[in-house]
Amino acid sequence: MEDMERYLQTIENEEHRMCLRQIFDWIIKTFTSLEYKTLWKQPMFLEHGTFIIGFSASNKHFSVSPEEKGMEQFSKKIKEAGYTQSKNLFRIKWDEPVNFFLLEQIINYNRIDKANDTAFWRK
Repeated sequence: MEDMERYLQTIENEEHRMCLRQIFDWIIKTFTSLEYKTLWKQPMFLEHGTFIIGFSASNKHFSVSPEEKGMEQFSKKIKEAGYTQSKNLFRIKWDEPVNFFLLEQIINYNRIDKANDTAFWRK
């Protein structure tokens, strides 16, 4: 997981770094078929070469990107969780609890929906 550690070391705030490390470790343990990659300076998880979920860190929050279709499918649940969102991603403030059940649902949805995809992004 050298690639992951290199990315995490770019996050200056140690608490923020630890938060993402916890999430990434949880994903790796929960979804053993997913592969971690840092692409375009962003951490993401792939399955059979196709994008499943991605993250990005900023000063006030981190963003979670399940692609637009994933956002459409879970928009209501994301709002109910108290997270702000756009068309392609939702934001979790560093001091907010992470809804792991919601993340699990989103990841499972993308894995099933993209099971036969060969392209990186949805078409």
